[in-house]
Amino acid sequence: MTTAHNTTPQYPFTAVVGMDDLRLALLLNAVSPAVGGVLVRGEKGTAKSTAVRALASLMPPVDVVGGCRFACAPAAPDPGCPDGPHQAAAVEERPTRMVELPVGASEDRLVGALDIERALSEGVKAFEPGLLADAHRGILYVDEVNLLHDHLVDLLLDAAAMGASYVEREGVSVRHAARFLLVGTMNPEEGELRPQLLDRFGLTVEVAASREPDERVAVVRRRLAYDADPAGFTAGWAAEEDALRARITAARELLPRVTLGDGALRQIAATCAAFEVDGMRADIVMARTATALAAWAGRSDVLEEDVRQAALLALPHRRRRNPFDAPGLDEDKLDRTLEEFGADEGADEGADGDDDPEPDGPDGGPDGGGPDGGGQPPQDGQDGGPQESSAAQSPELPHQQERESAEGPDRPQEQPAAPEQSPEGAPAAGGEKAAVGATEPFKTRRLDVPGLGEGADGRRSRARTAHGRTTGARRPYGALGKLHLAATVQAAAPHQRARGRHGRGLVVRRDDLREAVREGREGNLVLFVVDASGSMAARKRMSAVKGAVLSLLLDAYQRRDKIGMITFRGTGAELALPPTSSVEAGAARLEQLPTGGRTPLSEGLLKAHEVLRVERMRDASRRPLLVVVTDGRATGGPEPVARAARAARLLAGEGTASVVVDCEAGPVRLGLAGELARDLQGTAVTLDELRADSVSALVRTVQGNRKAA
Repeated sequence: MTTAHNTTPQYPFTAVVGMDDLRLALLLNAVSPAVGGVLVRGEKGTAKSTAVRALASLMPPVDVVGGCRFACAPAAPDPGCPDGPHQAAAVEERPTRMVELPVGASEDRLVGALDIERALSEGVKAFEPGLLADAHRGILYVDEVNLLHDHLVDLLLDAAAMGASYVEREGVSVRHAARFLLVGTMNPEEGELRPQLLDRFGLTVEVAASREPDERVAVVRRRLAYDADPAGFTAGWAAEEDALRARITAARELLPRVTLGDGALRQIAATCAAFEVDGMRADIVMARTATALAAWAGRSDVLEEDVRQAALLALPHRRRRNPFDAPGLDEDKLDRTLEEFGADEGADEGADGDDDPEPDGPDGGPDGGGPDGGGQPPQDGQDGGPQESSAAQSPELPHQQERESAEGPDRPQEQPAAPEQSPEGAPAAGGEKAAVGATEPFKTRRLDVPGLGEGADGRRSRARTAHGRTTGARRPYGALGKLHLAATVQAAAPHQRARGRHGRGLVVRRDDLREAVREGREGNLVLFVVDASGSMAARKRMSAVKGAVLSLLLDAYQRRDKIGMITFRGTGAELALPPTSSVEAGAARLEQLPTGGRTPLSEGLLKAHEVLRVERMRDASRRPLLVVVTDGRATGGPEPVARAARAARLLAGEGTASVVVDCEAGPVRLGLAGELARDLQGTAVTLDELRADSVSALVRTVQGNRKAA
């Protein structure tokens, strides 16, 4: 466990430069933990983790029952606490904990471990608490939360929904309270979050490095000063930290007295309906956020500006329909909705009879108060920061849509139709054609890798995993995983007389324990090899091909695969996208893909062989699935057809599972893609057969094709 109090002082929250949205979202959760946490999305090196870790030092301390490992509140201890019952126990005050959940943590490390051997032989619930117990009434921080394994995500979802953690093994159950503030950081380039976990975060913010030279200078100067003397730097910001801590405490005390009028609540409901968010959690989070904003501003009533700011923080991640949608809100639409449903609700804005729609913030606050101090955290450089001369006041962060256009992969405008290539299959003139847009993605059939793997948990191919259906038992290697009770009893039964068993208890020893062997599904490395040559350049056909690849990318996202993309055209092949978990990056590369030139099919296959060789050294357990998207033609260079066949047999000889998506069109078909599939010892499917809902699609899998071969 990592907490906020280490030997090296934490970087001060008030010393963080810029990032107004991020600081505001964190402060609102400090004021009202019921808001539900924060998801911080942004590029690497933007101090996401620094700001989050600095939050813990601002949180008020908590009272706990002395000696309780589960941080029970003395005023209302958990009646089911494993360390209870708590009667007349001493009260201790301790700082709010911030517990970090490593991406590679085991299930036992997260929820705790139960000693099954003692439970079976002695009937004792010997329980070692996990990170969920440590985080109770504190902060649970997950860096790179998008890379968290699915089974850990499921446990987090259960704990967040029920406010408790359950550890159950073979009828032995332990339960303890687990209510925490969930804060996660992620780089969208490395993949997206499952929608269920995404919805569990109350707020989301996008962060990016400032493009203002003065701000960048301030960041570097402060970081260098902190690295040179952490204690001195922290002491220099102590006054600002104390002032901000006092403002959080004051806002917490005011929060119960804040009034959420019918007008503001109607605006919240109308906004959520206008942006078509799923469920009712968005409405509740917006209401809590707007109330916290009012308390932060020192007001006892919620204004339209609070509702607007709450929408910008609570809705962007809830309106996404697929991973290719950029997060964000149409702010013009938001303003129109607020105006429409707030024009005749003026009576609700002045609960205390004050006609001034923008009352001043609290005097003496760390941001100096002011008419609009309620919606912003303290600004850097004000009051002449202690470590250097005042930096220029941080400029207002760009609007959500402007950030998206700067960071996210915009779908390019479709170019004017270029003259289509003359007879299909004729050698291209070498000229490059502009990229065309993709057709709408569709649900694809699942393509499996044959055999039984042992890779990371996912949803594609069969594998031995920690979760799934039980298929057998084995002796445990290291710590016991999931106990196979029947096999354990069967192993221990013959030795009961020799061990002197008396009474009803079963004498179980370590050598008797058996763990369950389970079969589930794994995520694979799906490597796309896309033909971008002149023979594919007919505008209508390339648009359909891109739509098919986009559909396969979406399928890879849903099945928790890594993806890579190779394109070939002209005289060679290019690794357009190194293997990654980000399907957004793959979609962006696909949209920008130009076409034209000859068809160096062999170069594309040889490039795939090289990429897969490197990836096997990096992660031998993640099995690859090669998806070749082509019409099967091979031109350019000496003996292009024979060379392509040799490259295909090279991949087949190494056991690479392959699928060829046949893009050949027209009344006369040469069947070249089918020949390529035979050389790869893979499966050939047409674009129509790739669709899951196609009536004419054949039920084909790589496994079935290999058996037939």
